[in-house]
This record gives sequence, C-alpha cells and structure tokens, in this order.
Amino acid sequence: MALSASTFATSPQQTYGMDYYLKGALAGGICCSITHGAVCPVDVVKTRMQLSPEIYNKGMVGGFKQVIEQEGASALLTGLAPTAVGYFIQGWFKFGGVEFFKINAVKSMGDEKAWENRTGIYLASAAGAEFIADVFLCPLEATRIRLVSEPTFGGGSLMGCAGKLVKDNGIIGGLYSGFVPMLFKQIPYTMAKFAVQGKAAEAIQTSAGIDPETMGGGTKLGVALSSGVTAGVAAAIISHPADSLLSKFNKAGAGGSGGMLSRLANITTETGIMTLCTQGLGARCVMIGALTAGQFAIFDTVMGSLGASKFHFHNPNK
Repeated sequence: MALSASTFATSPQQTYGMDYYLKGALAGGICCSITHGAVCPVDVVKTRMQLSPEIYNKGMVGGFKQVIEQEGASALLTGLAPTAVGYFIQGWFKFGGVEFFKINAVKSMGDEKAWENRTGIYLASAAGAEFIADVFLCPLEATRIRLVSEPTFGGGSLMGCAGKLVKDNGIIGGLYSGFVPMLFKQIPYTMAKFAVQGKAAEAIQTSAGIDPETMGGGTKLGVALSSGVTAGVAAAIISHPADSLLSKFNKAGAGGSGGMLSRLANITTETGIMTLCTQGLGARCVMIGALTAGQFAIFDTVMGSLGASKFHFHNPNK
C-alpha cells in the first residue's frame, strides 16, 4: 500500500499523508544539521563565554581571537560531530512533528476553526514536537557541551566522550542530567520560532498580496528568510536564560554535588538572573537569527525538491 494512502485535504489543491510527513521530517533533519553545523564556531565561542566569562570577556570577536590564539583555528569546530548528528535527529522530529501535529489539528477542528486558532495550533504543535525531539537530542547536546568545555574529554571524539559520560555518571546522570533545563530552553524557543515565523510570513504575504499556495521559488525563499530572521531573534531572547543555564549545568562540578533542582538553583544564585538573561545574548541573537532564517529557507527548498508543497493554514472564507 502506498504511503500516501491515508491523506487529508486542507484545500482543493493539496493532500497531506505519510509521504508528506516523511519528506517534512527529512527536510527538517537536513536544514537543522546544516545550519547548526555551519554556526558551530559561533556556538563554541558563545558557550565558552557562558562557561568561562572571566576568561572570555572581550565580546564575540575577541572570543574568536582568544580561541584561535590559545588552541588554534580547529578548536572552533569542537563538538561539530555531535552537533551535526544531534540536530539532524532533532530537526527530523521537530519539523516533521510540527507538520504532523498541526495538519492533524486542522483535520480534527476543520478549516474554519483551525484558521481562527492557528497561533494556538502552532504553539501546541511546536511544544509537542520539541519534547519528542529533545529526548533524542539531549545525549548529544550533553556530549557537545562537555567537549566544548573539555576538548580532550573521552579522547575528544563523539563516541569516546559519550562513553566516558555514561561510565562516570550512568546514562541518566551522564547524558540526561540536563534534560529538564533543555526543555526549559528548547520548548519556549521552538514555540516562539514557529508561531512568530508563521505570523511574520502571513503578514509579509498579506502586505505584498502573495498567495502562499502559488508563490514561486524566489518569493518563497524571500518570505522564508525574512520571517525566519524575525522568528529567530524573538526565539533567542525568550530562550536565552535557559540556554545559559544549560551550558553552565553541563560543566563539570557546576552547582555543587546535589540533585538536579538543587544544582540549577545554585547556578542561578551564583550567576544571577540578569547575567543569565544577558550574557552572550547579542551573539546568540545573531546566531539564532541567521540560523532560523537558514532553516526555513532550506526546509522550503528541500521540500520543493522532494515534490512536496509546504502546508499553509487555509482561510475558508476566501
């Protein structure tokens, strides 16, 4: 039986079934892996600024110079393997999951009610998809952060670092100790990312008189880039405190030797709320703004190359 046997029509022109969800998942994996891999050097410097602010206190450009002078240019690629692998898996479940959840929400609610509640659907779909994605991302993110803070840990390789984390602390303690702060970071980030991008794209299309169902490749790319930048900056600001907390949490010995909540509370007290909210924020806005714009542009491009047209909410009154 064909994968597309079970479909749902949200408009007279489009149907969405399992083949569409798989294409969306693949496009999501590709776009997240490419973009996160591309900004790996920026993420290395940002993480160093968060973990060792007393050393990396000369801003983003100064941080690049410090890393290169002390460790060589290759240090900027520390953690590239877990970044590329982890974010391919995360993108698969995140983008594929968002498409699955929002389309099935429309199926359940109908076009008119779904159109009226599209922001809520974006938010709920993003939260559900991100939770699932984080289950798979967390071990690789723990490995990446440990390699950035200790480049030689476990021999400096993806598998060696992950193996040593498990050997020293067990699976939960080694790979999932940061799961809760990761949820605090990733779920609000993804909710803002998809909801703001959807609203921004809709505003651009409306103001320019563009039909999302028929717009050409160039127009689609322009809308994706411009709405993606807006969404990325908003998502970066919202999720930055948790991002800072997660980076510090995965540093060996951070927050003492107590339980997870105790360690999180200790790190927050030691660092200060204002510092968590602002330290490295400018760099993260630049990184996430560019990254998010690239993700939506690549996602739309890959979907087009796979012969799939991205789902758009349909206003039944037009």
